[in-house]
Amino acid sequence: MVSVNVGRPRTTEWQGRKVRSGIWKTPVDGPVEVAGVNLAGDGQADRRVHGGPDKAVYAYSVEDYEWWAEALGKALPPATFGENLTTTGIDLTASFIGDRWRVGTAVFEVSKPRKPCYKLGMRMDDEEFPSRFEAAGRPGAYLRITEEGAISKGDAIHVDRAAQGARTIGSLLAQP
Repeated sequence: MVSVNVGRPRTTEWQGRKVRSGIWKTPVDGPVEVAGVNLAGDGQADRRVHGGPDKAVYAYSVEDYEWWAEALGKALPPATFGENLTTTGIDLTASFIGDRWRVGTAVFEVSKPRKPCYKLGMRMDDEEFPSRFEAAGRPGAYLRITEEGAISKGDAIHVDRAAQGARTIGSLLAQP
C-alpha cells in the first residue's frame, strides 16, 4: 500500500456557499487503527451519502492516478481523490464485490464503486470534474471493515477472491 490517508471534515466556500466535507485527506505514517466504520483520525461530513458500513473506507490506485496524470497533464499526490487507501498492483475496477483484503491486522471487503458527487468537483476546483471522473470508468472501490485492526503505509494487500459469480466493480458502473 502506497499510503494511508485520513482527514477531518472542514468547511470551505464553494460557489458562494459554505460546504462541509471530509474529502481533504493527508497521508499519515505509522499504524492507523481500523474500527467500526472508519479509520482513526478520519471523518465524513454527511453520513447519509458518505461513510457508514458499506462505504467505511475508500481505495484508489496508483495506476488510476497515472492515468489521470496523463489525462490532466499534471501529477496528483496520494489522497487527491479523497481516498483512505492509495493502492498499487490491484486493478480496482476488476475487483469483485465480496473480495476480502487482508491488510496489516485488519480485513476489508470490497462493497461498491464510488459514484462521485459535487464535492469531488469542489476538491478538484472544477464543477464538471465529477462527470469526467464517472465517464473515465475508474471509480475506485469502497470497502467494508470486516475485522478491526491496524494498517500502515507499506503493508501488503492480500486479496482473497469472492465466491464465483460475484460481479466486478466495473460491471456495476452502468447500473442506475
